[in-house]
Amino acid sequence: MNRQTVTDPATGEKICKCFKRCGGCQLQEPYADQIVRKQQKAERMLGGFAKVRPILAMESPYHYRSKIQNVYGTDSRRRIISGIYQSTPQKMTAVDDCMLEDVHAAPIIQTLKKCMHDFKIAPYQIKTGTGLLRHTLIRTSFTTGQIMLVLVTASPILPNKNSLVKALRKAHPELTTIVQNICPDGIPLTLGTRSITLFGSGHIEDELCGCRFRISPASFYQVNPQQTEKLYRCAVEAADIKAGVKVIDAYCGTGTIGIICAKQGAEVIGVEQNRSACRDAAENAKRNQLQNIRFCCADAGAFMLDCARSHESCDVLMMDPPRAGASDRFLKSAVQMQPRKIVYVSCCIETLERDLRKLVRAGYRASYIQPVDMFPHTTGIETVCLLERTGKSAANPI
Repeated sequence: MNRQTVTDPATGEKICKCFKRCGGCQLQEPYADQIVRKQQKAERMLGGFAKVRPILAMESPYHYRSKIQNVYGTDSRRRIISGIYQSTPQKMTAVDDCMLEDVHAAPIIQTLKKCMHDFKIAPYQIKTGTGLLRHTLIRTSFTTGQIMLVLVTASPILPNKNSLVKALRKAHPELTTIVQNICPDGIPLTLGTRSITLFGSGHIEDELCGCRFRISPASFYQVNPQQTEKLYRCAVEAADIKAGVKVIDAYCGTGTIGIICAKQGAEVIGVEQNRSACRDAAENAKRNQLQNIRFCCADAGAFMLDCARSHESCDVLMMDPPRAGASDRFLKSAVQMQPRKIVYVSCCIETLERDLRKLVRAGYRASYIQPVDMFPHTTGIETVCLLERTGKSAANPI
């Protein structure tokens, strides 16, 4: 294995030799300096809405990613290599180890490359449309120790699949499930609609905030479990969840935040467009023996519009939208429903700032802003923001 990660003997900080070539990290400076940089950015962008609390940092900001994606190719000597795409899928950077990824991933990938050579499994070539293995996805649980390997192939025909699975299991008994996902013509690093379980249950389980969650290959689940627990506890505490409080959990993924609220007695409706994640969410509610939560598989904006038109209401709106933030349709409908509190969980501080301006004009006031360093060594900042209704709004605020 050609190791890319080294440790600075003077500071103990890890340094990646692939920095700038790989794109996985955007920051290569002491972790304490990263935290200062992110705190300053959060205060600069959000400080006009409310006091920004000190960012919640990691104790050890390495090997935190529980979801790992790798692509494959061949070098000039026709040897199989693995790594990640740069800014374009046409160019791959070979990476054998990564200081951000869970430590179990690299050895599994090394074994898989040997198996690909032994069993004549060719990497997929985007330029020519030839080859079989598009990429792999590894999901791990730091609490249960379960590990899933997903082989994303361009064709359902996987040569020597029984021998492949046997070899992988022999070398890595820690693997609890192996799945083949068929993606004949998808966008790079996406999954197809069909999956075949080659070994195990086809999913893994994780524990978070005292609840247990099932994670399937396509399900959205936060990639940094240690910081996710801090993030979700902040969100639930900010909302002051109590028995009988009516909650809508929009963009709910596998139901994590909503299930944590339901466990504290809230009446919860979760909304998620991804069917696989929605199925997992319903199963997760059963696993946690909760009867006070249900899930709707729908676009969050369309769901909120239907609720607003039906004059439905909720006490707390939990929202955790994608990086693009919430649509105007979603925000208009949310404001029309007039929840007492909106808890906005954001992975993109730029779109959070934009949406906060709209919500403030529509009669809400930010009273709590808590940044969380979910992605060390990157510029990303995860944030929990609590907004409370004031009743005052501008004309046509959104």
